[in-house]
Amino acid sequence: MKLVIKMWKGLINKYKKYLPVKNDQKIITLNEGNTPLIKADWLSEKYDFDLYLKFEGANPSGSFKDRGMTLAVTKALEENSKAIICASTGNTSASAAAYGARSRLKTFVVVPKAKIAKGKLSQALIYGAQIIPIKGNFDKALEIVRKLTEKHALTLVNSLNPFRIEGQKTAAFEIADQLKNNELDILALPVGNAGNITAYWKGFKEYYNENIINYLPQMFGFQAAGSAAMVKEKIIKNPDTIATAIRIGNPVNRDKARNAMEESNGLFDSLTDEEIKEAHYLLASKEGVFVEPASATPVAGLIKLSKENKKDLTNKKIVAVLTGNGLKDQEFVLDNYSLPNSIEGDFKTVENFINI
Repeated sequence: MKLVIKMWKGLINKYKKYLPVKNDQKIITLNEGNTPLIKADWLSEKYDFDLYLKFEGANPSGSFKDRGMTLAVTKALEENSKAIICASTGNTSASAAAYGARSRLKTFVVVPKAKIAKGKLSQALIYGAQIIPIKGNFDKALEIVRKLTEKHALTLVNSLNPFRIEGQKTAAFEIADQLKNNELDILALPVGNAGNITAYWKGFKEYYNENIINYLPQMFGFQAAGSAAMVKEKIIKNPDTIATAIRIGNPVNRDKARNAMEESNGLFDSLTDEEIKEAHYLLASKEGVFVEPASATPVAGLIKLSKENKKDLTNKKIVAVLTGNGLKDQEFVLDNYSLPNSIEGDFKTVENFINI
């Protein structure tokens, strides 16, 4: 009997009927998607809710950005584009560079100098993208990139590109498929440029309208206090937070994101860097899931709501979206946690040290 192994071939192949792709179109994929949904046992018991972690750090370039990038780059090829470009705090640059390499399209990434984690910058470099560091923040970089795409034959692959949102909505499909017939009460996620919350809401609504699910979750979006443009309802000129992936003061998808929050009867809230750091540690030390600091924001937000009794989360089925892998920001850990002093390298000394 011949063993047949069914291979995962990427999210476009899986969800093509819901995506704007021609049947004969060449698909640029790194087999992204199909990321794990992990039950958070310790956090659920501690805070009396039913929490699952959608670990998007398992995507090929280590973040959720791959979901939108596979479709954006596939469509760029369909439109005979010769080059792609993005502004980025890190994850978009890594993803664009990876898919640019895969498609053989020239890739330009404009990044804020000294405001990007080294893990993400190293990805963009090794994938072969042309890096353009600027003096200024992400919002300035995006302003420049938008002007460049208006003047030159470049395809913008930031979340302003509608195909990015279309690709990212597939994570909502996956969560519904993974939960099967279990209804989801709340989806919690970090908010930076606000494209992801927009995409998830679009995905859930499409599944709902197709009668695949009979629920629509509340959308809870969490920001860092130093870049809480959605919470404060204003542009933050100099955003600042340890959560570099959401260090954005002027979200381009703010209107769509607010609509998603209001339609779903959700909320926006902000966290201090200390609250984010605490959740970042708990995810790793209690659940075994290592994420970049921004990805800890939704868990920090849920802990805050639970502690302050702002929302009754008791027994609620919640999915927290963990957007990026912790290996992207290793220097954050090394800068904030100290290694113990070395001891003598002999059996007895080590045996005494472990004190079992």
